[in-house]
Amino acid sequence: MKKKTLYKWMGTIVVLTAALFAGIYYFHLQDNAIKVAAPLKGSGSTPTLSYFIQGDMSSPLDKPMDVAKIGQFLYVTDTNHKQVQVFDSTGTPLFKFGKQGTGQGEFQFPYGIDGDKDGNVYVADLYNNRISIFTPKGQFIRYFTDASKKANFLKTPAGLRIFNNNLFVTDIQLGKVIKYDLNGNKLLELSAASSKDDTLNAPNAVAVDSGQNIYVSDTGNQRIVTYDKKGKFVRIINGSINGTGASKFVNPRGIGIKSDGTLLMVDNMTHYVYGFDKTGKQVLQFGGLGSDKDQFYLPNVLYVDDKGEVFITDTVNQRVALYY
Repeated sequence: MKKKTLYKWMGTIVVLTAALFAGIYYFHLQDNAIKVAAPLKGSGSTPTLSYFIQGDMSSPLDKPMDVAKIGQFLYVTDTNHKQVQVFDSTGTPLFKFGKQGTGQGEFQFPYGIDGDKDGNVYVADLYNNRISIFTPKGQFIRYFTDASKKANFLKTPAGLRIFNNNLFVTDIQLGKVIKYDLNGNKLLELSAASSKDDTLNAPNAVAVDSGQNIYVSDTGNQRIVTYDKKGKFVRIINGSINGTGASKFVNPRGIGIKSDGTLLMVDNMTHYVYGFDKTGKQVLQFGGLGSDKDQFYLPNVLYVDDKGEVFITDTVNQRVALYY
């Protein structure tokens, strides 16, 4: 096997293994919630923790993978329970939907989640190879299909974001990020970075800023790749100067963009969150392994809502951290 091919497969195995087995680690959380009101700080300063969301006592979150603010509710893919849990703006549990299976409204590995302008909920199921659409209350509507009207047109859909009525989804196995309109028409496909030979390897998350620039966590290559709105390569971010040196990341995952253009990114296996300005220069870092305030254990996704609130899924700690 050629060395490049071997490296690509190794990168994919790392990503899928982390996704599969992160949940086997567990330690008990002594604190149910921390609530500290504070304003979101400016670029270059660390956001302040407001509180944790963990679910109710009878059904705490178990490996929360993704989170999205849709309408007035907060939706979390509760992956080990094969369901979605829904909370109000204070973190109070409201309801849940989904169960294990391969039928309509059922999940095997619910991962990416987001919503459209009508409040409909889109859930990417990594193992059922499809995206399901639900009403805001969790009633199954239909599968998201491509132009051929097939639901299983993706291999391993993972990260999912909806921006300006367009759906962006990463496919880990195919090594692609694809943009569709909400009718399933393909608008753009990204599979490489600086050149056609510089291919993406197990891309995990995608984000879009107000200028429609696209950011992809190219997990198997330990980097973030940025593109303009037409899909033209812009830069690589990996923690080194100009992205040209060795990467400081180990399994980069969730990404989100603040209103000032700051890119926030979760680094899964170092348990840190990094921040970068519009030029790719690092401006902040916080986190580290643990269960205390401002610590994480295999964090997975980072989501920034329209109010500038930052949500981070903390998989092994079985919680979602909300920052202002």
